[in-house]
Amino acid sequence: MSLESVIIWIIIGAIAGLLADRVVKGVALSLGGAIVVGIIGAFVGGWLLGQLGVFAGGGLVGTILTAFIGAVVLLLLLRAIRT
Repeated sequence: MSLESVIIWIIIGAIAGLLADRVVKGVALSLGGAIVVGIIGAFVGGWLLGQLGVFAGGGLVGTILTAFIGAVVLLLLLRAIRT
């Protein structure tokens, strides 16, 4: 894995995590937390959309959308566990 790939993962994770943090109230994330949630959310979103037979589209926008959906699911689960 190249350094460029890692940087792209971090940027996509940050965007998806910060967007999900704005949508899901009650879970305040730092920038580092948003990056981690976004990256994990990309895996969750990819798996979940694959199970549902949904294709979010290709390219950067599709990747961010998939990561965002997974990050929202992840934050909703985290919020449910915390309360």
